[in-house]
Amino acid sequence: FYDLLAAFSQDVLKTRYENFGELIAYCRLSANPVGRIMLHLYGQTDEVSMAQSDGICTALQLINFWQDVAVDWQKGRVYIPQEDLQKFKVSEEQIAAGKADFAFQRLMAHECQRAFQMLKAGSPLGKTLKGRIGFELRMIIVGGQLILQKLDGCKYDVFNQRPLLDKKDWMIIIKRALMKK
Repeated sequence: FYDLLAAFSQDVLKTRYENFGELIAYCRLSANPVGRIMLHLYGQTDEVSMAQSDGICTALQLINFWQDVAVDWQKGRVYIPQEDLQKFKVSEEQIAAGKADFAFQRLMAHECQRAFQMLKAGSPLGKTLKGRIGFELRMIIVGGQLILQKLDGCKYDVFNQRPLLDKKDWMIIIKRALMKK
């Protein structure tokens, strides 16, 4: 709970992240505690489960950042690491202008690939947890994967189309979560 409070405090003060490590440190405070609290409630507190949960929670936080680049810009925030903006030659002016050009697409593909790898690494936890919580976690993982697919499908143009899950997606989520049992 202290980590969550630290994340709330950080939200008030910090609007940019220099590198991916800084962003992951923020996710450790803002996202990972939620998964860890759930694991404690279900008595699944071994190191492997905690690490897998952290991977899932961090990935989901990152996926949310990537689908909300435009929304966050309006709030004065940029979660894309400054180092990555420079590496891919994307400026904050491009974000402000809503330009999803080739450089921005490459940058977002890079960021989404990182999130996908974290989600994938944590996904065995959905099979480890039994019953309803395992099923719900599998649904959450599939939902994150679908948002990543939608980001790719719209060529990362989050300025004109924020990827969302629709009714059809929910049917896919349920089906895949049941199959991965």
